[in-house]
Amino acid sequence: MTLTVPEGLEGAIRVDVAPDFRLDESAPGEQRFVFSYTVTVHNASDHSVQLMARYWKITQGSGKVQEVRGKGVVGQQPLIGPGQTFRYTSRAILDGPVGVMEGAYTCVDAASQRPFEVAITPFRLAGPNQVH
Repeated sequence: MTLTVPEGLEGAIRVDVAPDFRLDESAPGEQRFVFSYTVTVHNASDHSVQLMARYWKITQGSGKVQEVRGKGVVGQQPLIGPGQTFRYTSRAILDGPVGVMEGAYTCVDAASQRPFEVAITPFRLAGPNQVH
C-alpha cells in the first residue's frame, strides 16, 4: 500500500543521512563492521508531522539483504514542528566493509492525522580503503 503525501507536505519533508565507519567498534577479523549514521529530518512545511515508524533495507556487499521495521526511531516517535529538524544517530553492523542502506519513514500530518511515507534515498556504508 502506498501512502500519498497530504497537500502542503509534498517535498517538504527531507531526510539527510551522514554515515561513518566505527573502527573502534569493529572487528574486521571477525567479519564485524560497525557503522553509525546520523539522520536529520527537515520539516520545511507549515504542518507539524510525527515520525511514527521506520523501514530500512540494508544490502551488504555479499548480497545479503536485511529488512528492519519498527515503531519510531531510537525509542521515540518525535513530533517535528514547522521549520524544525530532528536529528538522531543509530548503528548498523555488517559482515563486510561495504553496504547500502535505504528506506522510508511513515509519518502522520498532525493536523489531519493522515499518514504518509517519506522515502530515504540509498546511501553507502564503506569502511576504510573501500571505493566510495
